[in-house]
Amino acid sequence: MRKTGYVVLPLHGGHAPAWLTKRMKLLADEMVRLIVLEHGPDRFLQRMADPYWFQALGCVLGFDWHSSGLTTVTMGIMKDIVTPERHGIVIVGGKGRASRSAPTDIEEQGSVMGLSSSTLEGLKYASRICAKVDSSAIQAGYPIYHHTLLFSERGRWAVIQQGMNSSDRSARRYHWLSEHVKDYVVEPHDAIVGDSVVETVLNMTAREAEENRKICVDLVKQNPANLVSSIKKIGSNSVPLDTWTDGGASRPDLLTSAYEMPADLNWDIFQQLYDTQPRGYEELLAFRGVGPATVRALALVAQLVYGAEVSWRDPVKFSFAHGGKDGVPFPVNRPAMDDTIKFLRELLEATEVERSHKKDAIQRLEQLSLRWSA
Repeated sequence: MRKTGYVVLPLHGGHAPAWLTKRMKLLADEMVRLIVLEHGPDRFLQRMADPYWFQALGCVLGFDWHSSGLTTVTMGIMKDIVTPERHGIVIVGGKGRASRSAPTDIEEQGSVMGLSSSTLEGLKYASRICAKVDSSAIQAGYPIYHHTLLFSERGRWAVIQQGMNSSDRSARRYHWLSEHVKDYVVEPHDAIVGDSVVETVLNMTAREAEENRKICVDLVKQNPANLVSSIKKIGSNSVPLDTWTDGGASRPDLLTSAYEMPADLNWDIFQQLYDTQPRGYEELLAFRGVGPATVRALALVAQLVYGAEVSWRDPVKFSFAHGGKDGVPFPVNRPAMDDTIKFLRELLEATEVERSHKKDAIQRLEQLSLRWSA
């Protein structure tokens, strides 16, 4: 994985005031226009998939550096000002209900751009499978509530989406870039940015979970009655879990939490999967009706019955906001930060917005630079 990491993103409610969003739109419009003019639409998508650049952009536009709202407001501003006519880019989706309009918006706006029907179908699939991976294949307690897809005239895309943990009021952001996705279900992200490393995360995108993914596919292609029987036996209080783990697990804490079988399973889905006979894990995951509970049940059966180890490794492991200058948990990538700041400063100096707006934005960028280098 290229740029996984964590940064505190506390949930902040409310709305950005109108006077601020007006200024943010003016500044964002100029900056996006300059990037596209100098480097092309696809380079803008690359920048948005970079967590350093995205975080700095949100700060330059006027948002708190560590707020969860930086994601939703920045993407809301971008969706309002970015147009295919001016920038060669379309942004669809958004927060809550707006995210569910992504397929329709892709169809409508992509057709206006002249994209082929096969390209449009590919974009709609990318939107859906990215959301499915981050809500079901990676289970860290952050259900997706904000989903945006950006795409260019060439059909290239980026996805930026965010999940929310309502219990500790924190957020986790996921970045995807089409040209880096070799496999949707094997460490496909450009970045995952969150609050902290969770001890036990069901991570079905981990490379070390490959055998477990294969067994999951084999399970749904066999008699569903046998699969349902295995799930019910594992979930039964009358059957101790050490029956399935050769005398007990080395991690007793996992037995009471991570190894708990979901209780809200849709049993009909296993018959539907059997009738479909998915060819691989991605096809299994993409199947409509397969959600976190189904993914977890299959993963547990694959491990506890067939010995195919699942990964409990949280893919978040890189820090750029705090606690990283000493190399714990991971060294800060200062050259990347410096490049981001230099690039944004040059953009700001070239913008045609009012001098006061430009001055405020440069000051925010300088403050961010001092925070990161302190």
